[in-house]
Amino acid sequence: MTAGDMFGRPAARVVLALIIGAAGALLFSWLRLPLPWMLGAMCTTTIAAILRVPVTAPTRIRPVMFAVLGVMLGSTFAPDMLARIGQWFGSLTLLSVCVLLTAAIAYPYFRRIAGFDPVTAFFCAMPGGMASMVAIAGAAGADERKVGLIHGSRVLLVVFAIPIWFQVTGQLQGVDRSTLGVGIESVEVRELLILTGAGALGWVLAWKLRMPSPMMLGPLIVSAALHITGLTESQPPRELVNLAQLIIGASVGCRFAGVAPREILRALAIGAGLTVVMLAIAAMFALAGGYLFSASLPALVLSFAPGGLPEMSLAALALGVDVAFVVTHHVTRIILVVAIAPAVFRRVTKNE
Repeated sequence: MTAGDMFGRPAARVVLALIIGAAGALLFSWLRLPLPWMLGAMCTTTIAAILRVPVTAPTRIRPVMFAVLGVMLGSTFAPDMLARIGQWFGSLTLLSVCVLLTAAIAYPYFRRIAGFDPVTAFFCAMPGGMASMVAIAGAAGADERKVGLIHGSRVLLVVFAIPIWFQVTGQLQGVDRSTLGVGIESVEVRELLILTGAGALGWVLAWKLRMPSPMMLGPLIVSAALHITGLTESQPPRELVNLAQLIIGASVGCRFAGVAPREILRALAIGAGLTVVMLAIAAMFALAGGYLFSASLPALVLSFAPGGLPEMSLAALALGVDVAFVVTHHVTRIILVVAIAPAVFRRVTKNE
């Protein structure tokens, strides 16, 4: 059997993607870059996809890894969080304005500069969840491929830019963020069963309630409830958290698999131009939020940045900022975009 025959099989392509992703994770760990298991895997699998290496995203196990991440993020919620939620109203209001301004600038960018049709440009401009935007866009008649590539490039560029920026500016100096969580030997079997139950129960409840990103958000909420009430103080083992990051990172990179290199590079170029604008807007609103509400600037930057919910939440965890604050703002952003997109879509395309 030739290598081409072997890697033509779906399972073998997934294994190859994980091997390439793990190599990137080890390289980023050696270089002491932030979030190596996610960013390293994301980087090497993206390069592999551009070079047309036969890689496939581990889609079957990815939802389970999102649940692991949700439980991990929920474990960072503290009992005093409920008392602090009321203090976030101002920054959440500011976030809503930031989202609307970002979309208002992004739409003409995709229409005039990128040359997209009105429907595709609209859903590329919406800074919502990548999966939800692609799904809604397809139903509305947009070019799903372009929408997926643009949102994929947005997440890729934002997730790379922010942690490395904080690393360069000294936010991570002297802190080993190569691993998150505790060693598996430190987690009792009873606590592991509690965390597993939190993940399973949260996933089912969120799916039944039709929440966005149910495989992550549900476990996060149940885990947070357990930790806020003091029923457990445990975290998932770092080995599992690192595996979750590896799979999530590799999945982002593999989104470009099967696409012509020229098309990938064009999407990255278009996405890079807009990402600079989006990050500038996020920074402007973060500075305003820091001035108005005396909130942490790193937390505000991560909250307003147009990255993905899991990726920005992991960045918050790696930076040691308020994860609950960041998660709440990104969930609000996704809900806001999903809620208003259909109504705004009808008005915008009607005027085209």
